[in-house]
Amino acid sequence: MPADAPSNVQASLAPQPRTDDAALATAQRGGTPAAGPEKLSRESVTVIATLLAATFVVILNETIMNVALQRLMVDLRVDAPTVQWLSTGFMLTMAVVIPTTGFILQRLSTRAVFMLAMGLFSGGTLLAAVAPGFAVLLLARIIQAGGTAIMLPLLMTTILTLVPISRRGAVMGNVSIAISVAPAMGPTVSGLILQNFSWRFMFVFVLPIALLAFGIGARFLRNIGENEKTRLDALSVMLTVPAFGGVVYGLSQIGGSGGAATPAVAALVVGVVALLAFVLRQLRLQKSDEPLLDLRAFNFRMFTVSVLLLVVAMIALFGAVILLPLYLQEVRGLKSLETGLALLPGGLAMGLLGPVIGRLFDRVGPLPLTVTGSVLMVLALWQFSALDAQTPVGWIIALHVALSLGLALLFTPAFTTGLNPLPPHLYSHGSAILSTLQQVAGAAGTALLVSIFAVVSAGAGIVAGMHAAFLTAAVIALAAVVLSMLMRKTEGAGGPAAH
Repeated sequence: MPADAPSNVQASLAPQPRTDDAALATAQRGGTPAAGPEKLSRESVTVIATLLAATFVVILNETIMNVALQRLMVDLRVDAPTVQWLSTGFMLTMAVVIPTTGFILQRLSTRAVFMLAMGLFSGGTLLAAVAPGFAVLLLARIIQAGGTAIMLPLLMTTILTLVPISRRGAVMGNVSIAISVAPAMGPTVSGLILQNFSWRFMFVFVLPIALLAFGIGARFLRNIGENEKTRLDALSVMLTVPAFGGVVYGLSQIGGSGGAATPAVAALVVGVVALLAFVLRQLRLQKSDEPLLDLRAFNFRMFTVSVLLLVVAMIALFGAVILLPLYLQEVRGLKSLETGLALLPGGLAMGLLGPVIGRLFDRVGPLPLTVTGSVLMVLALWQFSALDAQTPVGWIIALHVALSLGLALLFTPAFTTGLNPLPPHLYSHGSAILSTLQQVAGAAGTALLVSIFAVVSAGAGIVAGMHAAFLTAAVIALAAVVLSMLMRKTEGAGGPAAH
């Protein structure tokens, strides 16, 4: 984690007298949210800081592989479509596991969920470091993804349970350090490692940090609230595989091929049909209060608006993540490490400004922040659509920083505004829904923009393909401007601003 991240965490989570755990337990069971003191206890600070550090590590690992795929093709003697499964398999596992986290977080204790997540992640990382071939490395990435999928919903649910509503913006701002800085650092870290060491050292680098987080959690993490003995619906679990897996796989393959390949379209159709069946099943199970993913969170208007805003923002973010490296390497001739370093300032700006934006959110609410952020996002993407082979790299970095600032002004307010009005029994489900749709939006954004880039590039050249793809992203981002104008400050469940 960046050197100044711990101080940011401590600034917004300053230890205070102990929170009333009985009130928290009542809130976790679905009663009135814990009023409690406005300050956090020392134990709460420890819990959230531990989960935040662990989330940073697992998200860093998610993007650390992207720059290494070319090296792995040579070392493991596999072709491009095969090696791409290291990313596709990770994404598919995330898409399938995340919808089940609402049930997992209600059924198991905080400590048990953390140990499960970091145990899977650490075990997968160790296996990846010693993998003798591609098949074992792919298995290791799938195991890692199982742990990664659990961590972010666990962090979000814990924050909602422990943090008073008046301080959630500041605390959620720290979450952006993990969500934004970690993926931005991934390509740079892997570029540095690959320049000097074997690809195995990417996992050797991550493993000690993961084990340290595991050890700290095992020693200090305490359970939050009480568990509910909910029933696991086997049919819902089975439907998650073709539903979320099919949609994400279909979109990712269409994007990767730059066109409508028949297997990808078939997977997408199966995924959409299964997703519809999954939704109908959850609506039916709501009558018995035993859905795998409780969709009643969408009854809260600000949750729905915030989810849509985050989906649009994720599409724009993936436009930058996927297209800018292509432009810098294919058009400008930058190497992998140089590309990672060029994109690093924007990622650092997005994450390190998160706590500041979080505190601003607590004071002024979401509207001025999200409107400013969405307009900044549209302007940056529009400027990206005008890049050519002579555009100064310094200007590209400045635009990326501006885009990152716009996204930072969207992410923290949208997360907090969307989750604030939910009653405690929907905390885990709301977090799972947000995380699931982020995965789907990322895959959709990649598929759409890469396909447009590939089709236009084939007929008019790479620069024209970049122009078309970024212009499309800018037009989509206009929806974020409209959605951001609908944002309103939300109070806790049952408050006047809840709906």
